[in-house]
Amino acid sequence: MTDAGAGTGKDPGPRVAVVTGAGSGIGRAVARALMTDGWRVALAGRREDPLIKTIGRYGQPRAAIAMTTDVTSEQDVAALFSVVQREWGRVDLLVNNAGTAGAGGSADEVSLADWRLVLDTNLTGSFLCAKYAMRIMATQRPQGGRIINNGSLSAHAPRPASVAYTAAKHAITGLTKSIALDGRAAGIACGQIDIGNAATDMTERFGAGVPQASGTVAAEPTFDPRHVADAVRYMANLPLDTNVLFLTVMATTMPFTGRG
Repeated sequence: MTDAGAGTGKDPGPRVAVVTGAGSGIGRAVARALMTDGWRVALAGRREDPLIKTIGRYGQPRAAIAMTTDVTSEQDVAALFSVVQREWGRVDLLVNNAGTAGAGGSADEVSLADWRLVLDTNLTGSFLCAKYAMRIMATQRPQGGRIINNGSLSAHAPRPASVAYTAAKHAITGLTKSIALDGRAAGIACGQIDIGNAATDMTERFGAGVPQASGTVAAEPTFDPRHVADAVRYMANLPLDTNVLFLTVMATTMPFTGRG
């Protein structure tokens, strides 16, 4: 399907979003919020069943697509964006959320295979999705779009024994800045949302205690991921001449600011 408004100045219709890692946690909350707001949403994830569950009663007919996608595979990512362009004609928003914590450990402990898994998923996956989203955003009419990367507080400070995850998230910051700069000419805005302890499967263990920099183990608070979805909504609803480059959403009392 082509863009009904291409070259005519007409409203192209409902906005189109691609959300990766949409089968659970933050991705599920974001996808449901966008569907509730009337976006057409392509939900990408490794398994179809969780994506279908995310859509549930939130997706309207012909306004939600579940796409089994391995973001580390360029073939899968290309297919994802090909389907979106064919069905809806454009991409207005990409939420790069897919990621994995991977195996913990310091630089002398993590295997090369575990390092590559985390970097391939968290960094290369975001790069590949941005690559194909930008190609569509730059040529569609009306031109432009927005990319929101999930950076995490680990884009600023590491947890103990998290070398691969921390390196990947620091690199996401560089990816965000580069896309924000390179996308200007095509009306593409790029920002990053850094999340601290949203209540997901990944943070479920935090209530029982996690290692701290001091060598102690302490329980940490979490917060409802719907507040992340609200932040994404805010960023996504800005006009393309306005960008939130970095936004932090975190549990208020978690040990991050200052010395904890």
